[in-house]
Amino acid sequence: MNELIAIVDDEPDILELVSIHLEKANYKIAKFDNSQEFLKFIEKKTPDLLILDLMLPDIDGIEVCKQLKSDKKTSNFPIIMLTAKGDEFDKVLGLELGADDYITKPFSTRELVARVRAVLRRYRMKTAESTININNDLVIDLQRYSVTVNGHPVNLTSTEFNILKVLATKRGWVFSREQLLQHLWGDDKIVISRTIDVHIKHLREKLGSAAHYIKNIRGVGYKLE
Repeated sequence: MNELIAIVDDEPDILELVSIHLEKANYKIAKFDNSQEFLKFIEKKTPDLLILDLMLPDIDGIEVCKQLKSDKKTSNFPIIMLTAKGDEFDKVLGLELGADDYITKPFSTRELVARVRAVLRRYRMKTAESTININNDLVIDLQRYSVTVNGHPVNLTSTEFNILKVLATKRGWVFSREQLLQHLWGDDKIVISRTIDVHIKHLREKLGSAAHYIKNIRGVGYKLE
């Protein structure tokens, strides 16, 4: 619990009603009566879930959803559409744009809280599956293509990231240089196997204190341990 939920709705009564019931369910709340204020807010902080009205006075919910899903920083966090529009076309459009659920006004607050819990539960499971956490000091986000060491971001090339991904998803497995080449380029690119050694060297340098996880098995290849 204690996840931060942003609510964007231009109806004060709805905004207050939803906030009260979610706070009772132990969620933190950030309230907005227009899209512009919310979009400024997420430049500094990303909520765990967004409840978004479709009909808004400045930028409508569909456009907000498009913007969020096209931005790497916000493309993965869950959205529940909350609107008076019950037309099937609007529901389908919202879901196709990436919304995780759709609730039509008027609604049951109990159902709303239950749906919020369900969406967050699915999101936590999805996030766990897409994140590799090694002793809390090396964290690899497979969806965002990001790596942190002791909480600090590490800037890897796509090749370095993919080598780390292959090793991390099969921890303890030893990959020969040829196997790593096959994973990275298949038959599309002809490179010598020693190219892997160069990439591993650069990868270790960038990982710093976490470099020791990558082991060189002499005469065979590499593994992540």
